[in-house]
Amino acid sequence: MKKSLQIGGAFVGLIVGAGFASGQEIMQYFTSFGIWGTVGGIIAAAAFAFLGYTLAQLGSDLQTSSHKEVIYYLGGRYIGFILDVIITFFLFGVAVVMFAGSGSTFKQMLGIDPMIGSVIMVAATIFTLLLNVKNIINLIAIITPYLMVIIFVILIYSIFTMDISFTEANSLAKEQSSSASNWIMGALLYVSYNIAAGAALLIVMGGTIKDRKVAGMGGIVGGIMLGILIILINLSMFVKMDIVGSMDMPTLELAAQIHPAVGILMAIALLGMMYNTAVGMFYAFTVRFIKPESKSFKPAVVVTGLLGFGASLIGFTTLVGKVYSTMGYLGFALILAILIAWARKGKSHKPAITA
Repeated sequence: MKKSLQIGGAFVGLIVGAGFASGQEIMQYFTSFGIWGTVGGIIAAAAFAFLGYTLAQLGSDLQTSSHKEVIYYLGGRYIGFILDVIITFFLFGVAVVMFAGSGSTFKQMLGIDPMIGSVIMVAATIFTLLLNVKNIINLIAIITPYLMVIIFVILIYSIFTMDISFTEANSLAKEQSSSASNWIMGALLYVSYNIAAGAALLIVMGGTIKDRKVAGMGGIVGGIMLGILIILINLSMFVKMDIVGSMDMPTLELAAQIHPAVGILMAIALLGMMYNTAVGMFYAFTVRFIKPESKSFKPAVVVTGLLGFGASLIGFTTLVGKVYSTMGYLGFALILAILIAWARKGKSHKPAITA
């Protein structure tokens, strides 16, 4: 069970990027639909659990150190190639977004030049990537319980200091900008986008576990924890819509209301989430081309990190708009491939590679 919890915690740590923990994505995909946003959170939890379970088991079946084998199994020779290229590109792109986002966060927190903040994050990411994969999984998993505790504290505070009725909160919530046409599509798009971002490392994490049941349970645990976080953040913002409705980083504002020290702890959590995502994405990107035990892996990590830093200078907002908007569509294609692979799974637990 310990290994399952580690995989589950790392799954959460990887997926929960800056937008998730800050509350902005939750606002757009869930809270903006009012009370139905919570139902959307439950649907997202179930979808994350199923997809996490399936991907982690496939990684375990193949004992792979890269997502390539599983992606080709899911899509075949031709569709697999397309999925592989696109996923690999977005692994790099999302990590670059995290570098840019860390620069923006350091500026907002401490008034530091964004470039310095990005340099700090790039250096931390490169150093971490020089460790082996099991150490990376442990590091990514560490911050998950920390974040869940802070979010739970924020929820309790928000409920007990609620100044508006549920009817008023529901009306205010529906006035917010949404990223989907309805609450069901909001939940599905959110899962789609995040699975596109996290599938590669989840597959690699599953590949570190020989027992497919343990790996699959890790995916389920991670999916459930993601769902719980979505629901907690959603409810925290919903009952405080009169305060956070116009905020770019709603959960940070709620944390600061409790006490400035709690606000600082939340800001640290945001940076931790960016760090987790950057490490996970760059690791999965690098091992796609070079095996971790190869002598050229460490130099490649340094070069990739420096290239990522250069790309991050484009700017956080611009990168989010370009990278994230496309990933939802990729995610639906990947989810469809996962569902087909799950449906066709035969008697053997060892899938045959056709590419």
